[in-house]
Amino acid sequence: MPAENESVEDLTASRTVVVTGASSGIGLAAAEELARRGHQVALVGRDKDRLDTALSLVRQAASGPAPAAFQADFAVLDEVRALAERLAAAYPRIDVLANNAGALIPRRVTTVDGFEATIQTNHLASFLLTHLLRERLVGGRVVNTSSQLHRGLLDPDDLSLARRRYLPLLMYASSKQANILFTAEAARRWPDTLSTAFAPGTVRTRFGNDSWSIGPFFRVAFWLRTPAKGAETLVWLAEAPAGELVNGGYYADRRLRRARSQATDPALAARLWDASLAAVGLT
Repeated sequence: MPAENESVEDLTASRTVVVTGASSGIGLAAAEELARRGHQVALVGRDKDRLDTALSLVRQAASGPAPAAFQADFAVLDEVRALAERLAAAYPRIDVLANNAGALIPRRVTTVDGFEATIQTNHLASFLLTHLLRERLVGGRVVNTSSQLHRGLLDPDDLSLARRRYLPLLMYASSKQANILFTAEAARRWPDTLSTAFAPGTVRTRFGNDSWSIGPFFRVAFWLRTPAKGAETLVWLAEAPAGELVNGGYYADRRLRRARSQATDPALAARLWDASLAAVGLT
């Protein structure tokens, strides 16, 4: 069971925060707000032009240390490994790693590493990056962006769901299920690091732009949240006193929630961890 983190932190100090998926949407909104609050922010993104634009916006918002940008494509695990080396060289300590990068891919795409692109981008790449930055994160935090749509059919023996018909939303839901399972298992295995997951709600972003069936919904639905609203819980989890948070907890709207049963099975979390280690080449 998750336990409360009892560590004492200096809540007035500037923190070093790495935000992946920071070139647009929730990630960019979170990076801007964290920089505005005086934290040192490292933005990670795939597209150079969007990343450069995002960095300019975050620089304008910053009231503390200058932000920096790091380009990496999470569909290529070697780029994730190189990213981890650059981040470790730049920051002797990382106080918060916000694993926010994610995608919903409308058709089955296999990466150069041999995995379905959604599960690699949304889970395996973040899993690898977190492990490679593990020493920098001791005493810090990991915040994983999940989703209310985490009722997947995750199979650690078939992470790409290759034995099933490809359904984009099912693949996405399975990857978001993986985010929550990873969070809970990280809390169990790494009690010296505060790991949480959160659902940002349905946000108007570039999400689903490549899908003819999903993209229009995100462009026209007037009731969707703004990226800033979606980022509120991420920012709160990065800053809230550790004693007020539950290690391994799943949050929405800054409140602890109960994840669906598919994402709360400790045996499945352990199996996913071992399968993910093997998938990314770690022991």
